[in-house]
Amino acid sequence: MFRIAIFVSVLFASCWGASLIPRRPRHDGRIVGGEPTDITNYPYQVSFEFFGSHHCGAAIISELWVVTAGHCVDGIPVSTVTFRAGTNVMEEGGTVHEAAEIIAHPNFDYLSLDCDIAVSKVTTAFTYQPSVQPVSLASADPPAGAMAVVTGWGSTSSGGALSPLLLKVSVPVVSFDACNASYSKYGGITSNMMCAGADEGGKDSCQGDSGGPLVVEKELVGIVSWGAGCGVRGYPGVYASVAVLREFVTSNTDVQ
Repeated sequence: MFRIAIFVSVLFASCWGASLIPRRPRHDGRIVGGEPTDITNYPYQVSFEFFGSHHCGAAIISELWVVTAGHCVDGIPVSTVTFRAGTNVMEEGGTVHEAAEIIAHPNFDYLSLDCDIAVSKVTTAFTYQPSVQPVSLASADPPAGAMAVVTGWGSTSSGGALSPLLLKVSVPVVSFDACNASYSKYGGITSNMMCAGADEGGKDSCQGDSGGPLVVEKELVGIVSWGAGCGVRGYPGVYASVAVLREFVTSNTDVQ
């Protein structure tokens, strides 16, 4: 997750008006406290590549569409983006799909990271196989305590190098009120966000994992967004809530 900025102590509950919040800390993606896994266990995971290099994570939601974070696509020309599917190894193997269209949430705010979600259509459809499959969209946030899995090629420590192999880590969902209290000095979180992380720290998404999937019981519940450091005790990872922002996804992709 990001982890670089200062927040104000004001909570905004919608995407509107969030621009008054200073820039939040970015993850840019990594898995902390995780372990290597096989892509067939998480076949919806893809690598979002910028000029052929890993940039963020993303998740397959249909044969032609992926979902990722709004901050991952901000300012990036569609012609520079490809998605690599069906491989455990970063920037190697699998199939590469050029982006045909990128749509960020119209109310995405780069400073507050509210409405931090985007979808992209690919020029060549994904061919479903054991290592390439779509993930279902959640229609409700999971309850606090539910175990979630986050995957990606992000760094294994704050500021560390990216992992060449796909990693996964299990983290419990944190209630909105508890997470909001944890981030009170940073302005809290908005109603478009959800959180997950171990109370003791040590397990989290991190730089390079941004835009990647948080999944509970085979449903996509969150998109890696931001947080204060990676795996820091008392600061769970913050994710864009797929359930809350679901209408944006379905209205632009026809994926239900």
